[in-house]
Amino acid sequence: MALNKSLDEHKVISTLLHDVRTLCGDVLNNKALRNTTRVVERRVLSEGIGFLTKTLPKLAKLFDRALANECPFNATSLRFSTKGDSQLPRFLGEFFERIFDKNGIVLQFPCIKSVGYVRQICYLFYKYKLPYTPEQTQQVIHKFLRTEDDLTMIDKKLSFISALVDQHVPTWRVKPSDICNVALRAKYLLQRLFSGFDCRDIRPRHGPGVVATKQKLWDKFHWTNISSRITEVYPADEYFYASLGHVCDRIDTFQSVTEVSHPAQVILVPKDSRGPRLISCEPVDFQWIQQGLGRAIVSWVERRRISKYNVFFSNQQPNQFGALLGSKTGRYATLDLNEASDRVSVELVRLLFPEDVAKHLLACRTSATKLPCGKIINLKKFAPMGSALCFPVLALSVWAILTAATTDKETREGILVYGDDVIVPTAYAANAIEQLESFGLKVNRDKSCTSGFFRESCGVDAFHGENVTPVRFRTVWSSSRTPDVYSSWISYCQSLWNKRMYGTYENIVSSLFRLYGPIPDESQVPRARKGSAGFNLSLPYVPERMRPTRSRIHHGFQKKQWRVLDTTSPRVSKVSDGWEMLLRYFTEGSDSPDPTAINPFVLPNGIDKYGASGSYDPQRPFRVSTYTRRNTSMLVKRWR
Repeated sequence: MALNKSLDEHKVISTLLHDVRTLCGDVLNNKALRNTTRVVERRVLSEGIGFLTKTLPKLAKLFDRALANECPFNATSLRFSTKGDSQLPRFLGEFFERIFDKNGIVLQFPCIKSVGYVRQICYLFYKYKLPYTPEQTQQVIHKFLRTEDDLTMIDKKLSFISALVDQHVPTWRVKPSDICNVALRAKYLLQRLFSGFDCRDIRPRHGPGVVATKQKLWDKFHWTNISSRITEVYPADEYFYASLGHVCDRIDTFQSVTEVSHPAQVILVPKDSRGPRLISCEPVDFQWIQQGLGRAIVSWVERRRISKYNVFFSNQQPNQFGALLGSKTGRYATLDLNEASDRVSVELVRLLFPEDVAKHLLACRTSATKLPCGKIINLKKFAPMGSALCFPVLALSVWAILTAATTDKETREGILVYGDDVIVPTAYAANAIEQLESFGLKVNRDKSCTSGFFRESCGVDAFHGENVTPVRFRTVWSSSRTPDVYSSWISYCQSLWNKRMYGTYENIVSSLFRLYGPIPDESQVPRARKGSAGFNLSLPYVPERMRPTRSRIHHGFQKKQWRVLDTTSPRVSKVSDGWEMLLRYFTEGSDSPDPTAINPFVLPNGIDKYGASGSYDPQRPFRVSTYTRRNTSMLVKRWR
């Protein structure tokens, strides 16, 4: 994707520095601003955009670790010259001096605003989704395979523990001495949690993405292959057809369905400036059951008293509040799991989950995957990222282990789990890390905050009780009119405005105007309230010359409307077999008792909060013959 010369990245940083100068002129004076801007220009010229996407984020990571009291702050390894006899770099040194002493140790009363400004400058381009290199691709695949090798030894250990748990052998036979007890209590917790849960009482459905078996949207409801591993626990006539009438009418095709277990397929998608993310495309028959079982587990866990205050799947706010509270009082630590989805092994699921639940979970997991080079490998992990069961199984495994490893009620109540983001009482953090890693999971110590007054969890970065989360650019600016670029950069502008970075805001808005034309402000098109359906592409403020001028009065709504640029997803009408459309209605359309009502589970992007099919549109009733082309959008003119 070509970068538009009208938005020069290093000039954006320069504008941001001017905004910081305006907001805190007592720290960054004109001379310091000129010197800092020269450093940025010189290093961008010599290192390219990597200075913004790699070097500055590395500086910020050292900064964060120092805030968490893990090590003194020292940036000499990143080619930043230091000030006098101190360890603090000259670059942004005016801010660092208000946070650290000359030895890089956090001051007793550090300047919280300075922390926010440093992180904003250094992290601005950290998530930039630049094209990744073949070397980065190979590193990701190599890491994936290396984890598989690690699970071989972990499985042996977990199999041994499982045998002891089944025999109830005294804990002194096991090292470390309490691991068997932890496994027993974790298993008991999950048995209590799933008491009364029926793994067969599910509503299968298709997921939002592509599948390894390559079916198009409308072909997914026509079954040509259903793995025998699935039909052993989920019979085809009950879970893959609309009714017995459907089976009888299509008895020839029903009898011709093959029972091969196809492998999943590994694909790489853009993640950030560090390289791609590896995810797994599941075969269509496995994904169908995974979505149903995953949604049933999520709904059950969120309603059960034993887990609903500690395990979350659709609400990040408890973890975000926990990060803010932990940064203020130091009572709570945040843990981040490394390679989280890839470290949950099959043996761990067999060890912790009740027998019936484990049986159904393992029946609908793919046991092999196909690498980009064409090689097929057998998987020792339970499920890679991409499986609908990956997230709930990971979260429940972590919660069960951590809860079982403590007998203190207050500690148990302080455990919050949202996928691989975990919050525990600080006094329990060291033991929590040890327990998780004894079961084969891996804690990312660089991103975990167990001391000091800096915490990060679920997208919130906090220091001394204040939110210091920076605006991070993700979508790369394009010289052509692109829907994703337009909507993303309008969102960045809104965030910059909220942070009072008005110069950077105006710089980006001017570039948007030159490329996309008039943009409405909120006086013309008010933004939708948080949590409501729809998303209006408007800005807090737009100069008069950049605003839309074409308007009309809508007498039905009794309001003035403007002709503005908006995004929409292309739709495909495909009338298929009546039984298949009925099956689609039973699994997707019947989520809402009124087919014309807005589905309460649907987010503004058209995908429901459980990651299910993106067939819904908040503006239109559900129709079984209409499909939305996923991961595609286009720019259109609309009255708003």
